Amino acid sequence: MQSASRQTPTRYSGVAMTFHWALALALVTLFGVGLYMTGLPFSPQRLKLYNWHKWAGVTILALSVLRLLWRFTHRAPPLSSKVVATMPGWQQLAHHAVHFLMYALFLAVPLIGWAYSSASGFQIVLFGALPLPDFVAADPELAKAIKPWHAYSAYALAALVVLHVAAVVKHQVIDRDGLLSRMLPGRA
Repeated sequence: MQSASRQTPTRYSGVAMTFHWALALALVTLFGVGLYMTGLPFSPQRLKLYNWHKWAGVTILALSVLRLLWRFTHRAPPLSSKVVATMPGWQQLAHHAVHFLMYALFLAVPLIGWAYSSASGFQIVLFGALPLPDFVAADPELAKAIKPWHAYSAYALAALVVLHVAAVVKHQVIDRDGLLSRMLPGRA
């Protein structure tokens, strides 16, 4: 029999859970603010929200890099045999593909936004105090070309998040296989 320190973990670590839930909350909030602010008329409120959106985007980028570094150095716990039994091969492939694409978009969405802001000639000043280097040179034509890609990538990330949540609900409600417990704080 293996000792407790040598058993394969069945749940994510507290650090991984913190990254997951903090980024989930931040991404949902930032997406909602992004939708709201783009519909506002030009005003001080709109400018304030755009600045906040940029700060939050850079913060999400930094947290995503830290999360990815954590993930590279700490393996995810394997899926339980009960979970694997409820997942046909295509679902296991989708599971890995959705996670890979979400990680890619965690980085791409804010980087595209930063490039758009830079190309538009608006430097990001983090928290109103720390000027960040421009990602690209100011170029109105480039800004015009980049702008829709920030929205497309944000919508793609939102769609993947909805798919991810739907899969979790399916596992929790239909399969009842305990998948969600891997990412919930508390005791197993």
